[in-house]
Amino acid sequence: MGQVKRTEMVNLVMFIFSSYIDYRFTEIEPILEKEFGAIDYLSCTLDFDKYTYFYNEEMGHKLQGKLVSFEPLIHPSELAEIKLKTNEIERGFSIEGKRKINIDPGYIHHAQFVLASTKHWANRIYIGRGINAEVTLMFLNGAFRPLEYTYPNYKDKEYIDELTKIRELYLKKRKEYYR
Repeated sequence: MGQVKRTEMVNLVMFIFSSYIDYRFTEIEPILEKEFGAIDYLSCTLDFDKYTYFYNEEMGHKLQGKLVSFEPLIHPSELAEIKLKTNEIERGFSIEGKRKINIDPGYIHHAQFVLASTKHWANRIYIGRGINAEVTLMFLNGAFRPLEYTYPNYKDKEYIDELTKIRELYLKKRKEYYR
């Protein structure tokens, strides 16, 4: 029988995308920091529009995003509640029922990048409160590796490079936390 071990804390990460991301991010940043703690990493602006047109009718065109890391480490069991909070924040910025900003929370652990979703698929595990989670990238042989079902943007080198920087930051925070 395996020995039950203490669950490791993880690094909260969000991908935030919108048309006019720089403007929208200045609006949302104080709300995110109030809810989730100080931001300790903000990626360069990442193209999102080239991967899908799924959101264009609702959110507009030329969608761009930023990956954001938060300073406080979280317990992975918090992910469902965090997803519900980000959905609430999105609704607060909606106009006539259409989102103007999308916030996709997840976390980085030294071995994986996990995303939360309200949508169930065969590759997602139910984690409570109507929320599912998926391992989006695995860290193997010194690098993040996409899986067959990984969204195209997270397969892109530019996104993986940004997530690798956040992982490096997480490893430093983790070392301090468990000191």
